[in-house]
Amino acid sequence: MELRHLRYFVAVAETGSLTEAAQRRLYTSQPSLSRQLRDLELEVGAELFVRGARGVTLTPAGYVFLDHARLALHQAGEAVAAARRAARPQKATFAVGFLTGQEVEWLRHVTHLLRDELQSIDFRVTSDFSPAIGAAVQRGEIDLGFSRVEPQPDVNYKIIAHEPIVVILPREHPLAERRAIDPREIEPESFIGYTETPHVLRGIVERYFRERDLVMAPTRFLDGYATGISLVASTKGVTLLPAYVKALLPASLVSRPLADKGPVIEIAAGYRADNPSPVLAVFLRNIARLVAARAAEADDG
Repeated sequence: MELRHLRYFVAVAETGSLTEAAQRRLYTSQPSLSRQLRDLELEVGAELFVRGARGVTLTPAGYVFLDHARLALHQAGEAVAAARRAARPQKATFAVGFLTGQEVEWLRHVTHLLRDELQSIDFRVTSDFSPAIGAAVQRGEIDLGFSRVEPQPDVNYKIIAHEPIVVILPREHPLAERRAIDPREIEPESFIGYTETPHVLRGIVERYFRERDLVMAPTRFLDGYATGISLVASTKGVTLLPAYVKALLPASLVSRPLADKGPVIEIAAGYRADNPSPVLAVFLRNIARLVAARAAEADDG
């Protein structure tokens, strides 16, 4: 039994027609295909097809054989692909993780900064919550993480931006008419709070309220920007999130700055100091250019 026998069998089983399989899938003659299938049935020791005037159907033995034939063909293809990968010189991999939503802000700047290095590496991009990015950097799963500062053993951070915290609220909310919002005008029960997951953001916002003797009474809690946006949209509530989420808001929501000097959250590039990646070294040498390019873009905007 050869792989071509399995390919022929699968093609006929999937089309239900010797003629169609021969002409459109296998590009061979129907008599030749029929002989190959008879040879296969002889070797298997069972009839695999019921041949009729309207085509062919699988026998019970044929149905069982089809699953195994597909698996064998798939594994053969995987074996070829693996061998080809092994025969090629393996490219170095450079993995970057972004705080979900920050891809919009930073990815194009990173790729421009590393444009010469990208030609010779496999460049991988992921996004996740800030704590998960910090943990992935610490474990060596990604080389560079754009997130809030998440203290992790052996992970260094370089601050690259200070994002203002803004109010996210429904477009039809009465406070949306204001150019800026006094936090004392936010109804405590309408405020959407935070779980333990965004602990850095939670700490910053809670300290901001505490310094102003404000007490919120949230009954709903977000664990990331996506759930925060969804909760504001569905409950008509209000929350505070970093300004970068403005680009991700649906038409039904708006953002407004805080009327007083609102809090900011630091965005940082995290990496392991013992990471030997030459691409990471290039990035760290040129990080000031990255920050300047992003700041210039923000000023132009």
